[in-house]
Amino acid sequence: MRRSPDPQHTPAFFAGVAAFATWGLVPIYWKLLSKIPALEILAHRFVWTIVFLSALLSWQRRWPEVITNLHSRRSALFCFASGVMVSVNWLLFIWAVNIGRVLETSLGYFMTPLVNVLLGAVILRERLSVWQIASILIGAIGVSVLAFGYGHFPSVAVGLCTSFGLYGLLRKQSGTAAIPGLFLETMFLLPLAVFYLALLASRNVLTFGASHLSLSIVLITTGIVTAVPLVWFGYAARHLRLVTIGFLQYLSPSISFVLGLFVYHETFTRQHFVTFLLIWIALVLVSAEAVLRWRTTKRVAADIVSESPLIEPGI
Repeated sequence: MRRSPDPQHTPAFFAGVAAFATWGLVPIYWKLLSKIPALEILAHRFVWTIVFLSALLSWQRRWPEVITNLHSRRSALFCFASGVMVSVNWLLFIWAVNIGRVLETSLGYFMTPLVNVLLGAVILRERLSVWQIASILIGAIGVSVLAFGYGHFPSVAVGLCTSFGLYGLLRKQSGTAAIPGLFLETMFLLPLAVFYLALLASRNVLTFGASHLSLSIVLITTGIVTAVPLVWFGYAARHLRLVTIGFLQYLSPSISFVLGLFVYHETFTRQHFVTFLLIWIALVLVSAEAVLRWRTTKRVAADIVSESPLIEPGI
């Protein structure tokens, strides 16, 4: 029996494209705030994300989800841990963009699927296929080429993929939905953000207010830039196959790669080319293995359905 197509597939696909395209273009947004220290931007991001998510949760009437997750010690602890990881990721990304290392952030997010596979094997004890092992080894060689050939270890790329990989793992363990989970992550670290901004204000070095009107407006919108793509992604994830989501995720670092190379004209050496090429080869292996596994699972499910006895209409 063939499964009827999801009527939400097309809008979900465009939502997924919009989410990953926004994440790919977001370096342009952070460049607008390049005069502000990354830690101060991060603190503002926590504050305004809480404001925007509070309004969104009220509109969607999803506060009971937040309260339920908050009462679960497991969910709360994992959300706190994932909040720490996403804070590290956000801070590192903003800092890297504003010092002219957009290409390295692109490399980091290209490496993330490989890190996810590795974390699954090490922490979740998932069994690796030959293709997955090969992809991890090729990715490691790619990083080594940049580290030893160019004399510059890609610390930003490794930091981004590691922190984001751990973030995804912790979020998966928390069992929370996207929006309530992000609210809890942000809420747990909000006191630190408010304290830091208050400290800056007491020293008269806070970049906010009438004297910094244009920058203040951009800072306020950090909540929207954080939450809206996540809403799009959540909608896409509910209606698209994981294989489709897996391919769409490469859109974000691809756009950042183009920005770093052709818009911001960052240094791109032969070692960079070899590293990116090896990472792309590794991603092809991982993606091909995922598609084959999905097709095999789908074929087995279809065989089970075809072999089961049919139920006569009306019975």
